[in-house]
Amino acid sequence: MWELNKHFSLFRKEILFILFSSVLLMIIGYWSDEFYGIFGKSNYVSMHLLIEILIIVVTMTIAIQSWLTTPYILSNRTLYIGALFLTYSLIEIAHALSYKGMPHFIMESTPYAATWFYIIGRLVLSCGILLIFFIKEKAILNKTYRWFIYSTPFVVIVGLSMLVYVPTTPILPPLVVEGVGPTPLKNSLQYVAMACHFLIMYLLLKKIKVAPNIIFLLLGSASYLIISDLLFTTYRDVYDIKNFIGHIFQLCSFYFLFKAIYFSSIEKPFQDLIEMQKHLEKSREKMHYMAYHNEVTSLPNERFLMETLHKNLYKSNVKKAILAIEIERISAIKASLGSSYADKLISQVAQRLKDILPEQYLLSMLREDYFIVFIDDANHTQRIMELCKQLQMAMAKSFQIQHISLNGHLNIGISLFPTDAYKEEELVRFAVYAMQEARKVPSRIVFYETSMSSDITEKIILENDLRHALDNHELFVEYQPQIDLQTGHILSVEALVRWQHPSKGMISPGLFIPIAEESGIIIPIGQWVLETACRQVKQWEQAGLPPIKVAVNLSLGQLFQQDLVEMIQSVLEETDLDPKYLQLEITESMTINIDHITMILHQLKALGVTIAVDDFGTGYSSLSYLKDFPIDCLKIDRSFVQKIQSDPTDKALVDMILSMAKHLRLKVVAEGIEEVAQLNYLVAGHCETVQGFLFSKPLHPTYLQDNYQALQDNAQTILEALHTQC
Repeated sequence: MWELNKHFSLFRKEILFILFSSVLLMIIGYWSDEFYGIFGKSNYVSMHLLIEILIIVVTMTIAIQSWLTTPYILSNRTLYIGALFLTYSLIEIAHALSYKGMPHFIMESTPYAATWFYIIGRLVLSCGILLIFFIKEKAILNKTYRWFIYSTPFVVIVGLSMLVYVPTTPILPPLVVEGVGPTPLKNSLQYVAMACHFLIMYLLLKKIKVAPNIIFLLLGSASYLIISDLLFTTYRDVYDIKNFIGHIFQLCSFYFLFKAIYFSSIEKPFQDLIEMQKHLEKSREKMHYMAYHNEVTSLPNERFLMETLHKNLYKSNVKKAILAIEIERISAIKASLGSSYADKLISQVAQRLKDILPEQYLLSMLREDYFIVFIDDANHTQRIMELCKQLQMAMAKSFQIQHISLNGHLNIGISLFPTDAYKEEELVRFAVYAMQEARKVPSRIVFYETSMSSDITEKIILENDLRHALDNHELFVEYQPQIDLQTGHILSVEALVRWQHPSKGMISPGLFIPIAEESGIIIPIGQWVLETACRQVKQWEQAGLPPIKVAVNLSLGQLFQQDLVEMIQSVLEETDLDPKYLQLEITESMTINIDHITMILHQLKALGVTIAVDDFGTGYSSLSYLKDFPIDCLKIDRSFVQKIQSDPTDKALVDMILSMAKHLRLKVVAEGIEEVAQLNYLVAGHCETVQGFLFSKPLHPTYLQDNYQALQDNAQTILEALHTQC
């Protein structure tokens, strides 16, 4: 419907003209006799000449227009159309000059000559257009060929003139009988021309979807020409109104044809050029917008921020502030769930920030997936702190990303102008440094201090080195034995990753593991540790050691890894390890998304592995997950064990964990056993398994294999001595 309205508005005049012509046809169809000689017989020659001149002007214009556009369009069809209409225009000139009643000083005016010129011109036009339809369109690059084609019409008109006028006795039969009208031969030739145009209309209708506007005009031209042919086959003589109206319709046909050629060669290209310019302008606007805005959030980007700071930072002496805000663990989410989930989370967080921040504050998004807020009036730091807390509170409600519920905890760093920096780049960079330090404090909000710069620089260098550590074989795994307190046997070990830096020496796991988690590097490292540990257990078995279970930690990023279950299953199959000898450890803080974690743990449990909760008691989540998760074991964090003798609170917590595990039928492993007194308390509390320096530090796999029996004997000796004391 929209297309029809569009075409109607474009050719409204032509449509109204067609309707008027239809009414005119009906009138002359009923009252043709009443209109016979209505203009006066003496005026018909002048009127005919006027119409012919108009036809000649239109057809000659088509020929000239095609000639002028051919060097640019380079189409053979356009060239042939121009030559065809030049031919027709010259024949029409001959027809007009030979018409009955015209002066004889140029050529003899007789019905015989005039009618033959007309009918030949009519056949040349119809057959020529039909022939051009079947010519394959090609580019015309030869200028000589162009001149040759346009000289042909002059050869044709000379030949026709000689055919009509040179013979003393006419060799062509007459086409019109005075007072009677057209002869059957003329009508037959007229019908041939009509048939050609009906075929042309059929061919046009087949291609109407390609160029509806142009074909609409061409169909109108063909229709008018066919109607003029019908009128010319039924008129009695030159004074019949049908003859006059036939010439009018013929003129209208050429008008439609001229309009079509003009539209296709001039107007449409011009409209396309205008549309292209509009599209180009929109593209420039879009490119400008994209250059200054973040694609995911549509917020201003770093370029926009820096230009704004450059313009506004130095305008007044009022203190200004930069807030750098990151979504906690966004790198791990991106590495495990993919960019799609991370982008949706970032977008929703951005919307909440926009809803809270005052309009005068500039909120922007940087490429590194953190937000920057520019506050141009920061004289009251307490208000800034209140705003930061308000932003954090807005993230309390989880974000639903498809079927996964994610939390958007914020870490916020703050730098002040001119207190901390005088340049816009430094001001933003220092806020980011403070943001990274905010990860370490409970409030998650930190103001910049000068000491942070060196710490952050060192951390960035360390992260860069860590990215290459796996490929450079700098990482290795040590195994700390876990002792069964009933038998003193080593039934399991915990796999612990270590990093031997080529220049800095041993790097503490407490330093590089958080960096790996924040950057997403933990995903490939975690898979490598799992593969190495499973392969090592099989090697111990092949070396003759008793079956040993290995405990491997899973990071939060790995738990959100889409192919985690498939990856673990693949590792078990490749290493040929029985799943019961693999224990996967999660931390209590991972239970923030119970629905997702529950589903993943049940899938892992279905593989046959066991599940343990590491660092139990240090998290902040609800204990309700203990009944929802398929957990086999709880690991008491070393911070409770180390103070078990001195801190009544830690002692009470250990007692509670042991009691809870007993009622829930869960195994318990106590970490960090360094003193006999700690061991004694745990034995009395019926703890099942322990690990710590009292029995063994984490060991190289070869050392553990070679000294397995000695380590076990030492453990049994310690336990026997403990029982003897009791």
